[in-house]
Amino acid sequence: MSDQERQGRIGPALWDSVPPKWSAETDDTLVCCHVVQETHDVKSFYFRTREARLFRFQPGQFVTFEFPINGEIINRCYTMSSAPTRPDTFSITVKRKTGGIVSNWLHETMQSGVEVKALGPAGDFSCARHPAEKYLFLSGGSGITPLMSMARTYVDLGEDKDIVFVHSARAPRDIIFRRELEMMTVAMANFHAAYVCETPTADEPWSGHSGYLTRPMLREIARDFMHREVFCCGPEAYMAALRALLKDAGFDMTHYHEESFSFERQGEAAPAVTPAAASAGDGGFRIEFTKSGQTITCAPDQFILDAAKAAGMRLPFSCAQGMCGTCKTKKLSGEVAMTHQGGIRKREIDAGLILPCCSKPLSDVVLEK
Repeated sequence: MSDQERQGRIGPALWDSVPPKWSAETDDTLVCCHVVQETHDVKSFYFRTREARLFRFQPGQFVTFEFPINGEIINRCYTMSSAPTRPDTFSITVKRKTGGIVSNWLHETMQSGVEVKALGPAGDFSCARHPAEKYLFLSGGSGITPLMSMARTYVDLGEDKDIVFVHSARAPRDIIFRRELEMMTVAMANFHAAYVCETPTADEPWSGHSGYLTRPMLREIARDFMHREVFCCGPEAYMAALRALLKDAGFDMTHYHEESFSFERQGEAAPAVTPAAASAGDGGFRIEFTKSGQTITCAPDQFILDAAKAAGMRLPFSCAQGMCGTCKTKKLSGEVAMTHQGGIRKREIDAGLILPCCSKPLSDVVLEK
């Protein structure tokens, strides 16, 4: 990008007018504009649009990316770690994992100027959907990202919300955003950050909590944790332990919310579907998408997501196996047979939501997508 082009993007031409909202339906290409090394194995990647657009999302939501890796398109959803109060760019924060196809590709390949396709934002794991007077944020490892987005939002808005932010890491050097969290603690009277390190090392001075987060430890950090709205994100084992801890304490779990993405172990993109597979002949059902205005045909033994992809539609999805919930949508009419693997809650099913990636039509279907 030339100096003239750069000035045209960030200079008076941008400041004199308010850019429109970004929509992946009309422009799904993002450009990496900045990379920050957060810890020895964690990086934050900042993205913008090619033309000036504003990102509107709720803190805690995620974006689904399409990464071109080794000749395949691999879909992954990543929570935005930045705040929607700074809408010209957004960031994701990724820990490099041993054997992780996507995380290693990002750390080795993603740099300023690299373009990537994305869909979103999506997700209901957000403090915006559960307003409360007092929050308890519990994060483990890179699960800190959605909670950091929430904390940054309140700080940017100057809203001194009562937040206790407890982050668990393997060692002091693995604490992501430590300096910024400490600055928030100084700047905001009702914000308090605490850390729990599993195995502090001899070469890193550490006087904080060690081991795993326990109920006595949590009560020491947040004496009134039973009366806070809890948001939790991290590895599945971490969240399972925290759920058990809170349930054993008698916590009202209707005030507990969690989010988790663990697609690195999948290792492969969803299998491609050829256009011929979309032709169901006389045995097919009509699938109508009200928001996009499109109607496709889906065979009785075909998943709706596969039929949509074969018809050229671009719907948000990640695992394509009924686990992540990325493709979740409202069914307005019709019947489907859904065989999910935990990516949707019973109450959501009762409310009419389905996962197109693991749903086969039993009749004509109308979806709010």
